[in-house]
Amino acid sequence: MNKKRLLSYALAATLFVSGITPITVHAETIESAQQKAKELEQEKAQAEKEKSSLTTQLNSIIEDLKKAESDVEAKEQEISDTEDELTAARIKENEQYQAMKIRIKYMYENGNSDMIAILLSAEDMADFLNKAEYVEQISEYDRQMLVEFQKVVKDIEEKEAKLKKEKEQLVSLQENLSKKQTEVESLLASKKTEISNLESAIGENAKVLNDLIAKAKEAERRRKEAEQAAKDAANRKEQNKNNGSSSSGSSSSGSSGPSDSVISGSGQLSNPCPGARISSEFGPRNAPTAGASSYHRGRDYAAASGTPIYASASGTVVTASYNSVRGNYVVIDHGNGLQTWYQHCSKLYVSVGDTVSRGQNIAAVGTTGISTGAHLHYEVHVNGTAVDPRKYL
Repeated sequence: MNKKRLLSYALAATLFVSGITPITVHAETIESAQQKAKELEQEKAQAEKEKSSLTTQLNSIIEDLKKAESDVEAKEQEISDTEDELTAARIKENEQYQAMKIRIKYMYENGNSDMIAILLSAEDMADFLNKAEYVEQISEYDRQMLVEFQKVVKDIEEKEAKLKKEKEQLVSLQENLSKKQTEVESLLASKKTEISNLESAIGENAKVLNDLIAKAKEAERRRKEAEQAAKDAANRKEQNKNNGSSSSGSSSSGSSGPSDSVISGSGQLSNPCPGARISSEFGPRNAPTAGASSYHRGRDYAAASGTPIYASASGTVVTASYNSVRGNYVVIDHGNGLQTWYQHCSKLYVSVGDTVSRGQNIAAVGTTGISTGAHLHYEVHVNGTAVDPRKYL
């Protein structure tokens, strides 16, 4: 029966501490942070892909723009050359026209007045040729040469007009490419900013994730310590029961806690949490968490949440309340300027004004207030000043 009862205590303690909420919360938070990291990396990869595509597009536009600029320059040269050709053709046309007029003048001076009348009434060379079409006196040579030069001028003018139109199209293409280049450069700059922001977010998330993992490991370490403390407490309790049942003449003290012989130390006060591990002593220390003191005013007993807390001596409960720093806590006045304080409790079993006896179960271990894990913060005060509990235990 003793072995079965011992296993029951150990199993109950294991089930209790394994269900501590912070572990689950950390696990869920870590999973969420990992999922966020995955999503951020995917977003960054997509942004990098889009950036690469925009860069390729921009390079292509720049190449097209260079070609368009080169084509415009070439077209301008063609237009310039064509304008030179047109000027030369018009000069030849005019020279032929002037030569013909000299010949017509010669004919006029030799008695042909019809030709000069036609020449004087013509608005331009084309009109003159039309009016002189049926005049037999004009030579066939002059007619053919004027028609030929007129055709050359017309062809060159058409060529010039075509080249100018092509240049307009190239200039329009050049303007569109420049506009598109500006748009793509703007998109590329935005994409680079987006990637930079994602990298910052990835870095921040990595810090959060590492912090959560570290906290989860610390919580797991505390859980294992609490589990071991619970097992040790169960072993001690079983051992105490066995010792009590085998002792002759033993009688009930009426207390809900262990007997004085179990919890009493060598000093004036008895151990308030038998079986717990001492995790921090009285005196200077590094603050374990934000809001905690760097000078420890008591002694910490690490134990599973719910582990019984016993009165170190008989006295009167003067405080049984909650404080944002101490959490749920109890203060017992033992007289002669001596008080004991029990902090961070999960439950309180006494009220202000209650008279308690030495070894009475007054509360349960917890992690309320500013606390990094389940434990009892125990203080001894003498005449209002916190002193090292080891001097009285």
